[in-house]
Amino acid sequence: MEISEWNLDHEILHWVSLKLILEHLIEKYWFEELDRRFKINCFASNPSLNSSLKFLRKTEWARIQIQGFYIKSKIEDKRKARK
Repeated sequence: MEISEWNLDHEILHWVSLKLILEHLIEKYWFEELDRRFKINCFASNPSLNSSLKFLRKTEWARIQIQGFYIKSKIEDKRKARK
């Protein structure tokens, strides 16, 4: 990742809490789609916002995947809004 890409990611996530990220993704994709994309148990077995937050706060690799997907989702939303 180039420095400019890191700065873009950092700016997009600045002041965005993990809870807000998950709320957005759950509203847009639902737990079933998040489970299909990531195969993370917190999205498959009795999924809830709180259990997902607890897992993602403890598990860096999963949190990074979810944050990256959030960034991608927000970029796609902006592109669609321009059309």
